[in-house]
Amino acid sequence: MKRLINISASLLLAVFSSQLMAQIEVTTVAETEITETDAQGKKSIKRTAAVSVIPGTEVIYTITAKNTGNEPASNIVVNNPVPANTVYVDGSAFGADTVITFSVDGGKSYGKAEELTVIDAAGNSRAARAEDYTHVRWTLQVELQPGQQAEVWYRARVK
Repeated sequence: MKRLINISASLLLAVFSSQLMAQIEVTTVAETEITETDAQGKKSIKRTAAVSVIPGTEVIYTITAKNTGNEPASNIVVNNPVPANTVYVDGSAFGADTVITFSVDGGKSYGKAEELTVIDAAGNSRAARAEDYTHVRWTLQVELQPGQQAEVWYRARVK
């Protein structure tokens, strides 16, 4: 029997800005995709809230950073841990006007995917793989004007 994994909407996020943190509001949505077929046989993909999912399911995490202040916000960094019992889906992180980096050490340090290494069970260094990532980081390369928001996202597969 496959076990269900409950997806928690309360992810640990960190947002840093040159302005006060209270001026950047961060929300996270966890969704899955379902394929629907209409009466004419046309298929469409829809997203639905990921409440309970089974192993093998891909969950899409969308993080929105909104400038709720009165001044432009710059130097915004969004950190998001890859949730427990999931594995980052290689190449799935996206964010317009961002630099995307990853951590393999619990968020202590970040680097581009091709720069990361891990130590295997035998004590040898090897190139990190997507399943080694513990966190995803987006560094926005643009200012967010008051009322403006930026969305970033990635996919994780339930173990």
